[in-house]
Order: sequence, then C-alpha cells, then structure tokens
Amino acid sequence: MHTSDAFVGLDCTATGDRYDPDHVGRSDAGAPLDPVYDLDAVSTLPTDPDSMWAYDALLPVPESQAVSAGEGATPLLDADGLAADLGVDGVLLKDEGRNPTGSVLDRGLSVAVTMARAHDADLLALAAPGDAGQSAAAYAGRIDADCYAYLPSRAPFPNKAMVNVHGADMRVIGGRFPDALDALESDLQREWYSLQEFTTPFRHDGAKTLAYEVAAARDWTAPDAAVVAVGTGETLAGVAQGFRDLVALGLTDRVPRCYAVQPEGCAPVVEAHDAGAEAVSAVEYPDTICGELEIPAPAGGALALDAVEETAGGAVAVSDDDILESAVALTQRLGTEVGAVGGAAAAGAWSLAERGDLTDDDTVLLLNADAGVKTADVLRSHLMGQGV
Repeated sequence: MHTSDAFVGLDCTATGDRYDPDHVGRSDAGAPLDPVYDLDAVSTLPTDPDSMWAYDALLPVPESQAVSAGEGATPLLDADGLAADLGVDGVLLKDEGRNPTGSVLDRGLSVAVTMARAHDADLLALAAPGDAGQSAAAYAGRIDADCYAYLPSRAPFPNKAMVNVHGADMRVIGGRFPDALDALESDLQREWYSLQEFTTPFRHDGAKTLAYEVAAARDWTAPDAAVVAVGTGETLAGVAQGFRDLVALGLTDRVPRCYAVQPEGCAPVVEAHDAGAEAVSAVEYPDTICGELEIPAPAGGALALDAVEETAGGAVAVSDDDILESAVALTQRLGTEVGAVGGAAAAGAWSLAERGDLTDDDTVLLLNADAGVKTADVLRSHLMGQGV
C-alpha cells in the first residue's frame, strides 16, 4: 500500500498506542483509532479544491489512488436572514446535500472504501440508519466489491432503494439501528471488511476535509462557532480535527466552539455534557422522527464530547417539531433542500442563540448533512399537519 507522505500511523484513542498505517479495525483495547499525520510534511493546502481529495496531503493515500465520485467542494451559502433572526454577525450553511449520494457521509465512505481496496478486501459490510448504507453501496460499486448493508426497517425509502440500485446486498431488519447492528454481527457468516463508523478509522478522517474547505473559502479564517447535529459522532469529531489541523499548520488562528445538537428523544451526548460526565451512556428508549440521529449508543460519542469540551462549546437537545420546522424554513429561505439532520442543526442554533451561547459578533457554521429529498415524506407530512 502506497500511503501519502504525511500519514504515519493510527493512534488508539484510549491508550495513545501507535499502530502501523496498514492496521485494520479497532485497537487491541477495543477503542477507535485516529489517523495521525506528520504536519511538517505538509507544505501547502489548496484554496479552491475541486473535490475533497485535493487535500490528499492530509489523507491516507494520494488522490490518484482514491475511490472517488467527486465528493466534497460543496457550496458554502450565506444565510443572512437567519443570521438576523439569530442576532449573530453571520451564518454559513455548508450544503453537504450536494455530495454524490446526497450526504456528508460520502466524504468518509470514500476514504474508507479506498482503504478497503488498498487492503484487497473483497467483502465490505456495515449497519447504518440509512445514509451510510447508501453511500457505502455507491463506493463499493465503483470498485466492483461485494457489499452488505444492514438497515433498520424504519430507514427512509430513498436509502433502501438506492442501496439496491447501486448493486449492494441489503438486509432490512425489523426495529432500529441497534437491531441492524446486532443482525450484522450475528448473521453475516463470511469474513468482511468493516465500514462501520469508528471500526474503520477513516470515516471521521474523511469528514475533517469539510473544515478545510470552510476555512479555505474564507481566506483561512475559521468561523467562531460550528453547530453540528450528532448521531454517530463521526462528523463532529472530524470537523473539530480538521480545524485543529489548520491551527497546527498555522493557517488559521482558532478552532471554532463546537456545539452538538441532538433530538430530545435520543440525546446521549447532550445528556453526558449536561451532567459533566466523562463518558456517554446509552439511551434506553430512543425515539425521534430523525432516524439518522437515533443512535442510542454512538460509537463516537466520547470523541464528540471531547470536541465540545476542548473547544469550550456546548450541547443542546431539540424537539422533533423544531427539527422539521427548521428544515422547512431553511429550504424555503435558501432555495437549497435541507434535510431533517440539517434541520436539527438549525433548530439547535435557534436554541443556542436564545440561551446566549451565540453572540452578535459570531460567525456561525451550520451543517446541512444530507439532502432534503432523503426525508421529503417526513417534511411534507409536517407541512400537512399544519394544514399546508
């Protein structure tokens, strides 16, 4: 495997032990691994990328080896009207719904499948609430690898349909995401290369490129705050790492305050933060309309909590009604199609502004994590409930 010059290994998030770049899976302690890069080997980063792989100096392999469908380089939209309503200096919406399968998860799955190919894997598998299954199927199709995606029965129909359209084998499991994860681990008999978040170290590694793009588009000026809806924790952990990289490289002078937003019916990271806990405890009875965020025991919960704590950020839980109303409002205001996960981020920004966490001189980054079409039926039902 020919790795990038800066990629030096994988560090255990529990013990700090260093593993070789070709290590597969979690650490011997059963903890997630973090890719580590020698920043002294990075001379420059592009300011106008045509895909996230333009930042291959800080990815595990060169762009020439990437399994890519043109992910990244997504629009950064000014939401001036929302900024006025929130009473902040500016709001920037990073529209990840423009990625190949309409999700921010394309960034991480592109890297994870690239590394699966580098390891000569012939069977890829994961469980997912929806978006990650569709994304994994798409990238596995690009390398003609077998892929099993285990999805809960409540996953959105567009995700289920496109898993099959991309050519992957889908198993629909009755119940919720933990049921799909249990089924994968108990039912799949062949040895597989795991694309599960934080089993592969490369999904959250790909997410960090979002931070590079945001800062590059603003002449390497970081926003003051980043508001991210949290399910598995991979996106928030990646975004925080991306900004930490830029500070270490001397390209920007701060890491934004990171805020985790979760639905009231499934908010393990918020509950841990509010309790001052060092670890995230599982939610016993999760219940939210936003299936992408219904992750009762997030594998990256500790890393998301660290991102909040280390940046002097915060966490907030929001109602399902506020999530859907915010998604609709942003879609109507901006013209771009905001999904329920993006609606959660916007609803969280409203709550944070109301309680004084966001101030009048802040520039706030919001993440639209997936396209509105993924949850169009849910958004439409919300309008119908209002008599629209």
